Amino acid sequence: MAQTVETNMEYQMFKGLQRPLEFLGLQGRYITWAAITAGVGILGFMLVYALTGFLLALAFSAVSISTGIGLIMVRQRRGLYSKILLSGKT
Repeated sequence: MAQTVETNMEYQMFKGLQRPLEFLGLQGRYITWAAITAGVGILGFMLVYALTGFLLALAFSAVSISTGIGLIMVRQRRGLYSKILLSGKT
């Protein structure tokens, strides 16, 4: 007859960070938004510099990065999971 052997093996499971994701004061999805903002600023600077000149490229970069940072801060203040648009409606 065949014997059945039951083994009780325990495996450690990764259960995540157990706290909200945060990097340099940015929470969750806003980390991605900040990376996109930086990418648009840098790539936009290079493209505008190649097409027009340094001062316009610098202005474009400053405007795009400051707008992105402003939007991130406004949206983050409203909450990570808010679905409200920037129209001001609550």
